Amino acid sequence: MSWQGRVLRVNLTRGEVTPEPLNMEWANDYIGERGLGTKYLWENMDPKVDAMSPDNVLIFATGPLTGTNASTSGRYAVITKGPLTGAIACSNSGGKFGAELKYSGYDLLLVEGCSEKPVYLLIEGDEISLQSAEKVWGKSVWETDEWIKKQHHNPMLKIATIGVAGERGVRYAAIVNDLHRAAGRSGVGSVMGSKNLKAVAVRGTSGVKVKDPKRFMQVTNEMKNLLAKEAGGLTKYGTNAMMDTMQEFGGLPTRNFQEVQFPGYDKVDARAMLKTDETGHRNLITNKACFGCTIACGRIAHIRKDHFTIQNRKEYWHASGGLEYETAFAFGPVIGVDDIDACTFAGYLMNEHGMDPISFGVTLAAAMELFEMGVITTDDTDGVPLNFGNAEALTVMSEKTGKQEGFGQVLGMGSRLMCQKYGHPELSMTVKGQEFAGYDSRALQGMGLGYATGNRGACHLKHDTFEVDMDDQSGEGKAEPCKSSQDWTAAVDSSGLCMFTMGAWGAPEFAAQLDAGCEGEWTAERLLESGERIWNLERMFNLAAGLTCADDTLPERLLKDPAPSGTAKGRVNELDKMLPEYYSLRGWSEQGEPTPQTLTRLGLD
Repeated sequence: MSWQGRVLRVNLTRGEVTPEPLNMEWANDYIGERGLGTKYLWENMDPKVDAMSPDNVLIFATGPLTGTNASTSGRYAVITKGPLTGAIACSNSGGKFGAELKYSGYDLLLVEGCSEKPVYLLIEGDEISLQSAEKVWGKSVWETDEWIKKQHHNPMLKIATIGVAGERGVRYAAIVNDLHRAAGRSGVGSVMGSKNLKAVAVRGTSGVKVKDPKRFMQVTNEMKNLLAKEAGGLTKYGTNAMMDTMQEFGGLPTRNFQEVQFPGYDKVDARAMLKTDETGHRNLITNKACFGCTIACGRIAHIRKDHFTIQNRKEYWHASGGLEYETAFAFGPVIGVDDIDACTFAGYLMNEHGMDPISFGVTLAAAMELFEMGVITTDDTDGVPLNFGNAEALTVMSEKTGKQEGFGQVLGMGSRLMCQKYGHPELSMTVKGQEFAGYDSRALQGMGLGYATGNRGACHLKHDTFEVDMDDQSGEGKAEPCKSSQDWTAAVDSSGLCMFTMGAWGAPEFAAQLDAGCEGEWTAERLLESGERIWNLERMFNLAAGLTCADDTLPERLLKDPAPSGTAKGRVNELDKMLPEYYSLRGWSEQGEPTPQTLTRLGLD
């Protein structure tokens, strides 16, 4: 129950779509979504293949609770080998697409090979086909979504698609669903583009059955009540409320991590989105929820019509996805910009063209530092001065990168390759090639350890040491909460529910919902063991792909340059103290490899 029990294998080289039974032994060990997708990836490809080759496999995976009555049950994940990092990529998204995919009767889509010509996958009830996408190849996410719905006279289709960025190999291209929700990180959109797969369009006609409907309804209602007591701040302010906290704490990465506090933070934070200006304009229109969500942390915003970005561009005189914290950080403090409308417009372009705003913003920040050092000039940047604080540079380069024009082609390489190109790799604020999110790890030591050991590179969503970090800014005692939270988030990511519920629900609450919905007996202990198994399998994939313990590190700026201000003033990240303890707690060797005993205990040998 809860699992649909079917996988749709799509071979683009042969143009074949083949349903097959879900491996329930794997489902019981890896739950679903992130975990089950990782297991299918491991069993269906060689981790050493080039991420952009037809031999890479692209998996869309739902969780067992996706599409159910549980709160936040709209999640799905895209799992593949990422072109940004060369490591495993697992990119999670909300919206409505995930539930619709589950309603089509499949737990996973497994896409292999490469189509000779551009195609999209269409699933309408029991009718499944590969359709020509030649008329929308070269079109944006928004244009593609509209065209497919009109083509099939079906506005109820839920569509996940790429833009030009994914078609042309931007290393951090995203897969965007429902116009402004995205599987955003690690370049999963470029893998989709390399396969000549433009979109997946789904309209499901089946429901989701649970093991014990009466108990499931009772448990999920209890969880919703508990969530309502804890999630009010997210509902009112969204994730961008974090901007004020990081500013006060001194953990807000500013001007490519040269500083940790930003003077103009209050012009791009959550309260700035709520302010009404002298013309009566307010950036934020309303909040919005993903499928089944009782939090509604999403933002819907619009831009002043006289703002330079859209003054003569009526096609952008509409509302769309507004600033989340990571978007606001990436278009604000890290590049020194305090223009909320420019940031909002750049966010529109990320959704329209299909790109990860975090990677784009941090890559642009590195380019701005290169520019101010004199390493690159306006001769390189299409005449645009890339000074920190230049809002026009942000918006122009967002569009150039999305369309892969001019200097946008360089920015599309990502921070690591771009900084190597210009002879300054030390300016790349990345781990394993993936750009940092909006937390400086000199102030948040455990976050730094989580960044360094992250299986998909620098990532703030695959572990949670935030409260521990806020209480103590030393590296002492951070290894255990980092390891435990990595296992825990791996399990949550695999359930089909959103990690934003973790402030209200612990392992027992998640286990209770799984136990009422799924076959077998689910306990908190089983859930956490599954998370540990998933984390270790991801590690095995990366080791097989050629990564080593040398990749578990941070940029020298964070290891050697003390924080210049804030509560962590004078500190560097103490990774050298935390990493050996972390390896030991994980049951790994000094080289960061799972020991035979660990593999046996987790059933991975």
